[in-house]
Amino acid sequence: MRYLIPGPARTGTFSKESSMVSTVRRICASIACLAGAGAGAQGLDIFKDADLAMGQRLMTEHKCQQCHATKFGGDGSAVFRPGERITTPGLLRGMVEQCNTELGLGLFPEEVTAIAAVLQRDHYRFK
Repeated sequence: MRYLIPGPARTGTFSKESSMVSTVRRICASIACLAGAGAGAQGLDIFKDADLAMGQRLMTEHKCQQCHATKFGGDGSAVFRPGERITTPGLLRGMVEQCNTELGLGLFPEEVTAIAAVLQRDHYRFK
């Protein structure tokens, strides 16, 4: 089923379906961020079964470092600021989920967790 929403399309009738998809993605990203905040109480146990090799492979495949370098400059490592915005394992996982949603990567939950576990190991080191 297709839904079209009213908007300022050039035809003066309805905007393109892609506008709705974009809106849905923004809403999902906001929900993912809020879900990450709710998951803030979760400890390191969320990473206990994570496949680190898969997480590293996915980060390379989806060019995470290159994207962050473009957005934050340098080699992209400026995005990693443990103790500032990301203060718990749950929030870290939530931020990876937000990237997944905003970029439309289509990662499964265990893949998001694997990427977050690699970031935990290499940058955040929560205790």
